[in-house]
Amino acid sequence: MININISGASKKPIYQQIFDQVSGQIVRGELAPGTMLPPIRTVAKELRISVITIKKAWEDLERLGFIYTMVGRGCFVADLTAGDLMGKRSSMLAEKLEKDIAYYKSLGLTLHEIIEAVKKYYSN
Repeated sequence: MININISGASKKPIYQQIFDQVSGQIVRGELAPGTMLPPIRTVAKELRISVITIKKAWEDLERLGFIYTMVGRGCFVADLTAGDLMGKRSSMLAEKLEKDIAYYKSLGLTLHEIIEAVKKYYSN
């Protein structure tokens, strides 16, 4: 079953929080291929957020190949091989790291400082 927790304190937009959580559950194998996602309206009602927000997250998941839609039937987790999942995981990591590293460099941090910070926060 899909598990989504929204944080009002997060700086991330809600649709991004949803995308991150669902894509993470797919990559980790917590949502098996073929698993039907709950209808957009159901998720919106349960989370007390706009249908448009859920729709945006579902569209991004579909655009990136995590899910597919069958008209009149709903949205389902795509049948991704272990290689596909590793590729998606690697590309998500690279995309995020590229932005974050650029920011850290702009702060004047060295590679060593960045690595030490990652070690510190990863173990928490």
